[in-house]
Amino acid sequence: MTVQSLANGFCFGEGARWFEGLVWFSDMLGEAVHTVTLSGEMSTLPLPGHAPSGLGFRPDGTLLIASTQARQVLRYDGENVSVLADLSELVPADLGDMVVDAHGRVYLGSQARTGGVLVRIDTDDSVHVSAGDLDFPNGMVITPDGGTLIVAESTARRLTAFTLDDAGDVHDRRVFADGLDGPPDGMAVDAAGGVWVAMTLAHRFERILGDGTGAHTVTDRIELDGRTAISCALGGPEDRTLFLLSSTEAYPQRLIGTNLSRLDAVMVDIPAP
Repeated sequence: MTVQSLANGFCFGEGARWFEGLVWFSDMLGEAVHTVTLSGEMSTLPLPGHAPSGLGFRPDGTLLIASTQARQVLRYDGENVSVLADLSELVPADLGDMVVDAHGRVYLGSQARTGGVLVRIDTDDSVHVSAGDLDFPNGMVITPDGGTLIVAESTARRLTAFTLDDAGDVHDRRVFADGLDGPPDGMAVDAAGGVWVAMTLAHRFERILGDGTGAHTVTDRIELDGRTAISCALGGPEDRTLFLLSSTEAYPQRLIGTNLSRLDAVMVDIPAP
């Protein structure tokens, strides 16, 4: 696999998503959300006073943004930014990554190192705690059939799966992959159910297949030459471009005032769902 640089010059990239021909990602310390074209041209949505992390799109194209320290979910309709939900009295720690299902329901994590929770925001914008006792819930994906939610538990170095029912409730918590080489962060899922995972301190991205019993296989690795893997997204013209966000540190506060994060791209064999 040949990794090509697409963009740089931002502080700490998180929450990579592919939507309407653009790579979208948040710059947590830069208080902004960026978009990048396939030719590397960057545009910026400033978010002063917010430290954005997870991103997701509802079916109508509305962008949702997790404001970590404010513990709010913001809504951007293409013109204005407003608060969709204030979770500050509901969650035990700052917010992290999110995923949005095909109906527009939002799942996002509150990143306590122990006792973290998974929050669901329904299509009527009502808020529910879906699961608890998670060890720093981070990146998350929904499988192509819409029936399983997979969450990265960073401090536990595992991926945890939940069955999703028609109402959006989670059940049947189980291990998808355990004993990972590094704390997992952002993730992307492909059409075959393989999960690309940013292995932060292992300095690479891995594609993981679970066998349904908790055992897993790593089918592919993308080494980063010492850089810290943060987040990834599948997209591009043929849905076979894996976009990679990396930095020089796993701990955002050490990067304040720097512009050392980078967005790269690599072609993979199996497309996005």
